Amino acid sequence: MRIAYVCTDPGIPVFGTKGASIHVQEILRAFLRGGADVTLISPRLRDTAPEDLTAVICRHLPEPPKDAGAEARADWALATNDHVAATLAEEGPFDLIYERHALFAHGAMETAASQGVASVLELNAPLIDEQERHRALARRDAAVDSARRAFAAAGHVAAVSHGAATYAHDHGAAQGRVQIVPNGVNPARFPKVDPAGGPFTVGFLGSLKPWHDTATLIEAFALLRAGPVPDARLLIVGDGPERARIDARLDTLGFGDVAHMTGAVPASDVAQWLGRMHVAVAPYRSDQPFYFSPLKIYEYMAAGLPVVASHIGDLPQILKGGALGRLVEPDDPASLAAELAQLARDPALCVRLGTAARSHVLAHRTWDAVADRLLRAARPAGSVA
Repeated sequence: MRIAYVCTDPGIPVFGTKGASIHVQEILRAFLRGGADVTLISPRLRDTAPEDLTAVICRHLPEPPKDAGAEARADWALATNDHVAATLAEEGPFDLIYERHALFAHGAMETAASQGVASVLELNAPLIDEQERHRALARRDAAVDSARRAFAAAGHVAAVSHGAATYAHDHGAAQGRVQIVPNGVNPARFPKVDPAGGPFTVGFLGSLKPWHDTATLIEAFALLRAGPVPDARLLIVGDGPERARIDARLDTLGFGDVAHMTGAVPASDVAQWLGRMHVAVAPYRSDQPFYFSPLKIYEYMAAGLPVVASHIGDLPQILKGGALGRLVEPDDPASLAAELAQLARDPALCVRLGTAARSHVLAHRTWDAVADRLLRAARPAGSVA
């Protein structure tokens, strides 16, 4: 089977270390393990491919203009549709055209539709809404039109959450073509390890974006140290735009010696850092729309860690209503601190939760299982649902 994987998002270096990059890489690995020949089409191919992805054929699209404003980047993205179509024609024929949805991107899905080729459009976020809320969106009408063209042409839309599925429907995707396919995990990256030793360590993994409620995490950690667990430690693995604010707050609280921020780390080192945690948290703000299928939670679970997450969006379903982890109300440092204190007092509970979570994701939420589900759902674009 020949698969074209298209990712035109200029913010995703496909062989980089950010969460979206890891997501791309894991889908590629799953396709390769399934015996497919894979061609990757992207403007962000400067990084060296991991050794196990060297079999992927890489085709480089023109990069966005450097230091360009929002209008110029929108123009570049719209023009990229023609480059995608031309590359698919040159490299084809393909049995499946698979695309990670990006702003102003419709060329891959429309090419698949015109050729009668099976296609999957992977949707990870409501990109227009996200761009307007956190960045600058130029040419909004063109962005909406492009999204509608992509969803209309796609043979199948794989949305990572209920929130993402709603966005797809709102932008013209037919009901029968949208399936919720949450993210997964690569078991090979997370061998079973013994629980961490030393002081009770609360951990967070991920890009430090505004929707990650690290503010509540830090205040909860302060309450934990002030009362039930005075020797607790905080470990934040990752980097992002919120780092300066986090550093400043930790400094104000005098936590320089008890809180550690690693910065960005390669995927190969993630399991090692998770192994230093006693409990892992996934806090989210209630004032932000929730549409995630967080990679961090599946990786926490695969590492055998007890998880504490905000009771928001699809997280209760991921954690089976609390059977595979603890759920707390968002924006509530006291509730989070209380849950962390309970886990600190009960190591046996931590082991039970971590063991159950690991068993569940390794049985049901591997990337191979995700890829198999996607391939079974794929159908020629424009076919009857």
